Amino acid sequence: MGRPVTRDPPTPAARLGVDMPVTAEPTPNPNAMKFSVGRPVGGPATFSAGQETDDPIGSGLLGIDGVASVFMTADFVTVTKDPEASWDDISPRATAALESHFG
Repeated sequence: MGRPVTRDPPTPAARLGVDMPVTAEPTPNPNAMKFSVGRPVGGPATFSAGQETDDPIGSGLLGIDGVASVFMTADFVTVTKDPEASWDDISPRATAALESHFG
């Protein structure tokens, strides 16, 4: 048995039924990027490369070359990359994956 999943309250945009684009913003950690999706993502949950998960968001993002881990909570997802990976390669693919799921 897993622990119960708690849901964050919907964001104002989600309550109004407005689709928000996924936006990426840097964090103080140069290997982590915050992706705001404008609606609850569930969690908190953390997924790491090499770890099996049946979560469609976590497994989709971990399938991107260079992604080391994924953290989801509230209305955002933080992706952490391997130090040698490039955000130029990861960010557009992560944005597309999140827009596909939340759009």
